[in-house]
Amino acid sequence: MRAPKAAPEMAAPVAAFRRFNRFYTRVLGLLDERIVESGFSLSEGRILFELAARGAAGAAQIVARDIGEELGIDAGYLSRILRRLEDAGLIARRPLPSDARNAILLLTRKGKKAFAELDRRSSTQASGLLEPLLPEARSALIRSMQTIEAALLPQPARSPVVLRPHRAGDMGWVIARNGAVYAQEYGWDQSYEALVARICADFVDNFRPARERCWIAERDGERLGCIFCVQHPEREDTAKLRLLLVEPAARGLGLGRALVNECVSFARACGYKRMTLWTQSILKAAHHLYEQAGFRLTREEPHHSFGADLMSQTWEMEL
Repeated sequence: MRAPKAAPEMAAPVAAFRRFNRFYTRVLGLLDERIVESGFSLSEGRILFELAARGAAGAAQIVARDIGEELGIDAGYLSRILRRLEDAGLIARRPLPSDARNAILLLTRKGKKAFAELDRRSSTQASGLLEPLLPEARSALIRSMQTIEAALLPQPARSPVVLRPHRAGDMGWVIARNGAVYAQEYGWDQSYEALVARICADFVDNFRPARERCWIAERDGERLGCIFCVQHPEREDTAKLRLLLVEPAARGLGLGRALVNECVSFARACGYKRMTLWTQSILKAAHHLYEQAGFRLTREEPHHSFGADLMSQTWEMEL
């Protein structure tokens, strides 16, 4: 039976996905007959890893069927692999008392030694790929891998995003990610990063907890976004929304809307009469969030900043 064709709008994403798979498979050498020159096939290596990992975690018993389900290996193919590993003296099998058709698996002493060598080779391979990269590139690569992993996990496995107050180390992240994201997406130079650094320094030096707040959006310890509410330097009854940022990998989750709403709600609770923000005309996605929250565009002015010709905008709302 012929496989159904992908929808037209999926053609480009599917092509990109398959291109990445081919590239990464080639990088890791997964099409080679044996992984990391170990003598084991990919499936054999994965099974040895699962047995070692579950044993180290203190599993009472490791059942063959569970390993097959975890790795997506059908029963017939799994049985053939286990027979090869058993014949090589790497694993031992004994019948599962509750199901004679199934088996409990154990790594033998020889199997543990073989796994240790396979694990060492795999770590050496990973180090060989990562060590030549600059620290920033290495961190970006790991973040991208984590993004892929999180995106493909079943939804129930994901933790919720929380909005928390700032703490030590957050301002450095705010500065670095603003500088990197706006350079990548809009080509802005380091003068924007310098502006963000001054805003963050002023916030920390003059922080008024009862009237000002920074929120960091976080999931499983990973920062995904931020926003600030600060008092206007010239008008005590006016709050300023500053430095809204959502990581590219976290967009589409409603996080920007949540950050803006939290900021506006806080300003109202503090007794501010109005709120204002300064942005640029090219930041269309942010404009939509501001309009939804009740802001209205009140002024525009052309300027040259951050290495680009821009149109600055002032947005305001009555609270």
